[in-house]
Amino acid sequence: GSGASTGVIVSQFEILACFILLLLGWFFVPFYLRTSVTTMPEFLELRFSKTARNYLTFVSIIAYVLTKISVTIYAGAVVFEAIGVSFWLGAIIVVVATGIYTIFGGLRAVIYTDAAQMVVMLGGSVLVTILGLSHLGGAAELKQNLTPEFFSMWRAVSDPDFPWTGILFGAPILGVWYWCTDQYVVQRVLSAKNLTEARRGTLFAGFLKTLPLFIFVVPGMICLALSKQGALDLAKPDYALPALAAYVLPAGVRGVFIAGLLSALMSSLSSVFNSCSTLITYEIFKRKAPHLPERKLITIGRWSTVALVILGIFWIPMIGYISGGIFKYIQSVQAYISPPIAAVFLLGLIWRRINARGAIAALYSGFILGITRLVLEINKEQLTEGGFLYWFADTNFLHFAAYLFAFSSVLMVIVSLITPEQPLSAVFSKPEHKKEPTPKLDIALSILLCLIIFFIWWYFS
Repeated sequence: GSGASTGVIVSQFEILACFILLLLGWFFVPFYLRTSVTTMPEFLELRFSKTARNYLTFVSIIAYVLTKISVTIYAGAVVFEAIGVSFWLGAIIVVVATGIYTIFGGLRAVIYTDAAQMVVMLGGSVLVTILGLSHLGGAAELKQNLTPEFFSMWRAVSDPDFPWTGILFGAPILGVWYWCTDQYVVQRVLSAKNLTEARRGTLFAGFLKTLPLFIFVVPGMICLALSKQGALDLAKPDYALPALAAYVLPAGVRGVFIAGLLSALMSSLSSVFNSCSTLITYEIFKRKAPHLPERKLITIGRWSTVALVILGIFWIPMIGYISGGIFKYIQSVQAYISPPIAAVFLLGLIWRRINARGAIAALYSGFILGITRLVLEINKEQLTEGGFLYWFADTNFLHFAAYLFAFSSVLMVIVSLITPEQPLSAVFSKPEHKKEPTPKLDIALSILLCLIIFFIWWYFS
């Protein structure tokens, strides 16, 4: 959908994810595996305090409702709507179908279904891309039907959506939070047998993240070009993928592709369900009642997830008030939540002098500023143009992320320096087991991934 409305620029978030995944594998993973934590809030307590742990639990659950549960249900409902099923009935089908295998299968079911659905999703996307280009008449026709800015990954500072300054200084902050500190992603790394396996998982994910540009974003551009030729009707950008699939795929294959698309959405949703269940059971109930039996905890996790799903469904109507399109909405909300968390994790591991008081000051003040921005953006039409509040609500979301990250970092450093030094955290203790050698293959693959990224940046400059 974003490819149809903005072009290749939106794939910067995917390309930058390659770098951030390298950061996860080479920098964050050794700390995580050394401490043998189950959740990210638990890790934050080891480094700082229980207050920091409680904060991350609370904010993570809010983020799941705003950026994952509501958006994934919305996307699934859009797919159903495109094939003739009502929007809300489609939403209910997605939730119920996903909930069944997540509730009874746990994380193991999530990981195995993710792996299977990845193959279906990538294969279907490649097929749609190839057939779409064929129907359009090739890459030359694509360039002829779209303006040059659709093929550029770098835009002027004045660009209202994706200025190059926001891409370079704001987008990586969102990436650090999402790929390196979020339970939704990191729980897979925590399940690795050893450091090498965990790192290679992040490397594999990094190479996969070079594909969305070609098989997710370009199909959106193809759909837009076909609609300009009059070959198909594109009601709104978010309908681009099902519209293109309906046009280029034969009946039988079309059904398989739509099923694959829905399974991919269910894959994302099942991961969220499992993450929510883990956070709520381990971070809230097990800490307050450590002797609760495992069966009781599982039941609590299931019903808590149901409650969060209901909240996510109620939030769906609000999506249209923030930014434009599903993907940009996700990035916008993350820009208001992630900067203080990214600052605390990064600086907290780079510099041991950062203490709990500094981290708490950064987390709470950053949260207040971020939520204020979210509320003001929703009510922007009621603000006076030219005033401070309007500027605060209207500032580009990526620039806002960079400003909030800088503010949180400076505040954290100042408060840490004027308060007593904290005893050395167990996070920095040396591992008891023998250090694993760094495989040359991992280094070579990391360098190769970086070279691929730089080539893509150069080609689409």
